[in-house]
Amino acid sequence: MPENSTEVTAAGIARLAGVGRAAVSNWRRRHADFPKPVGGTETSPSFALCEVEQWLRDQGKLAEVPLRERVWQQLAGHPAGPVPALVHTGCALLFLRNSPTAWREIVAVSDEAMAGVLSLALDDLLAARFGPAAEPGRAVHTPGRAELLLSIPLLRGAAELATENGVRETFEFLLGRQLAANPRQYTLTPPELAELMAALVGTGKQPARTVLDPASGTGALLRAVGHPTALYAQETDPDLAALTALRLALHTGSGNGCALAVRTGDTLRADAFPQLAADAVLCHPPFNERNWGHDELAYDPRWEYGFPARTESELAWVQHALAHLREGGTAVLLMPPAAASRRSGRRIRADLLRRGALRAVIALPAGAAPPYGIPLHLWVLRKPGSGLHPSPELLLVDTAEPAESPSAGPVAAAPSGGRDRLDWHAVHRAVLDAWQSFEGAGAGAGDRVDADRTGRADRTDPGRPRGARPRASRAVPVIELLDDDVDLAPARHLPPPAAAGGPAELIRVRERLTETLGLTRALTPPAVALSDPAHWPLTTVGELARAGALQLRTGGSGTGPVPVLTEHDVLGSTAPSGSLPADGPPEEPVIVEPGDVVVPVLGGGSAARVIDDATAGAALGRNLQLLRPDRAALDPWFLAGFLRGTANNRQASSYASTATRLDARRLQLPRLPLAEQQRYGERFRVLAEFEDALRLAGRLGGQLVQGMYDGLTDGTVAAQ
Repeated sequence: MPENSTEVTAAGIARLAGVGRAAVSNWRRRHADFPKPVGGTETSPSFALCEVEQWLRDQGKLAEVPLRERVWQQLAGHPAGPVPALVHTGCALLFLRNSPTAWREIVAVSDEAMAGVLSLALDDLLAARFGPAAEPGRAVHTPGRAELLLSIPLLRGAAELATENGVRETFEFLLGRQLAANPRQYTLTPPELAELMAALVGTGKQPARTVLDPASGTGALLRAVGHPTALYAQETDPDLAALTALRLALHTGSGNGCALAVRTGDTLRADAFPQLAADAVLCHPPFNERNWGHDELAYDPRWEYGFPARTESELAWVQHALAHLREGGTAVLLMPPAAASRRSGRRIRADLLRRGALRAVIALPAGAAPPYGIPLHLWVLRKPGSGLHPSPELLLVDTAEPAESPSAGPVAAAPSGGRDRLDWHAVHRAVLDAWQSFEGAGAGAGDRVDADRTGRADRTDPGRPRGARPRASRAVPVIELLDDDVDLAPARHLPPPAAAGGPAELIRVRERLTETLGLTRALTPPAVALSDPAHWPLTTVGELARAGALQLRTGGSGTGPVPVLTEHDVLGSTAPSGSLPADGPPEEPVIVEPGDVVVPVLGGGSAARVIDDATAGAALGRNLQLLRPDRAALDPWFLAGFLRGTANNRQASSYASTATRLDARRLQLPRLPLAEQQRYGERFRVLAEFEDALRLAGRLGGQLVQGMYDGLTDGTVAAQ
């Protein structure tokens, strides 16, 4: 085996071969010629990628390793680690994009010669894009010949992949895989949230052209800015700073005139752009930091609105952002909800309000960004200046309350997985409509929004489903907020769900509940006829798949605009609520068709959903497996019904320390003629209708009960 060759774990082998990890373990036990471990640990060994590929081909388990998988495995198993390998890849892709002819000449030589020539070529390229090598804090350093030599096979493969998918798309694919493989290592800003924050700074009369992100992370916020002329970024972590610089360089292109400056360092203690006055600042700062420089920075001129307490690091970031804006410039920061109400920050919040620097506080749904269990806030700020009169009002927007449809389930989900179920389109529309109306109107709060007699107000989406909570916003006079607490949490100043929906909504919910209970009664299964246990000849899903009676597909990949059927949608029998990434390498998602049977593979519960015409066309989400029966041999409802048997699920499940995983291939079915299958299938279909009616009745009942409590306690429902 060549020295420093790429290594791959059992999970990587499973991904290459398209099987589960259990299959890889079986191969190791059953085949004496399976490659021996070359590294790792006893419990998590690693293997030489080249040996694994050859063994898979020899066994007929792999005709050819997909190029994208080979490149990813080379990066993940790089001797120097995946992050340095990704930096080398980004440098090479940037060179390929800027000088494709020179790249073809370089790759024509040997690996040793290519490493030396490429190092010299990159030195010139990186200096031109990111500044001289001697410049303090430059994010991307030129890799030397010895460093590049280890990466040459990876760089050749990445360049080949780029010719198929595009340079930028290839880097985004590899970066996305690295971030997904190490979720605890990075605090990410979801792309939908980044787009919303960028839109908030781009809606004014003077669109943002120069934009700063002082805590850039992986560069998601700056990447979302449309048509900038200059992007500035600073990041404490040198690895993230390098990845951000390369990502933005590949995103902005070589000929669009966008200047790019990315620096490494602690922004609050060692500001890399002390003289910068940008059009806009976007920032997702670290939360709840105690060691942010409180003692060293006590007399810093940035604390124009007050010296932040040691526990108020977020208010230090707010003032840092304001210090880097031109007069009238806009900043949008992602903030923890506590920053709007902590007593230790009330004086700074009060001064921000008095001087008109704080323009809006927007509550997001839980699951919008990490930590996913907390409904975070967006603060929109404006740099005061001469000729700019302080606003007498603060816009408060609340999208944090779950918007529910009794027939479709909650839109904003629970902390355990809600980020896959957010209706980002509705959130974007609610926030941007409220912000643009607030910015564009010159009248008072009552003219901008529909106010009730108590002064509370909300904006209601007329197209929302019946039972959904309106998205609420209100322009609140600053004088109302300057009390002892200066509490800026939107939920404290906006109407609760019952008040927003009104008693009329409770009447409609009650009518639907009565109708649904009647349907439930009609669908209640008849009295059962008992019989002795059946002793059918059995087969497994795996055997049926090998015989061609059904196809097995796994979800979780692909790009495009189609909705995604998520695990929660299957468990709750709701409409597809997820979405695929809009960009990235072209990869076809698995599209569900009528008659498909979808089962969750995690959790240990028995669930199976037969796809109907309304759900057909959605993409199959993560942690789901699709069984597509041949209708001439298998009835879909028969298949789904027997898959839900408790004993069937238990014998087909494997157990780990933290989760239960279903192996769909081990699920059993009786061998019955098609006519007999259809008889059972009809009973299973009626049972599924009954289950859906019960589920809907439960949602409607819960909504009615809570609405009655809220209405009675706030006086909108009379106690007769």
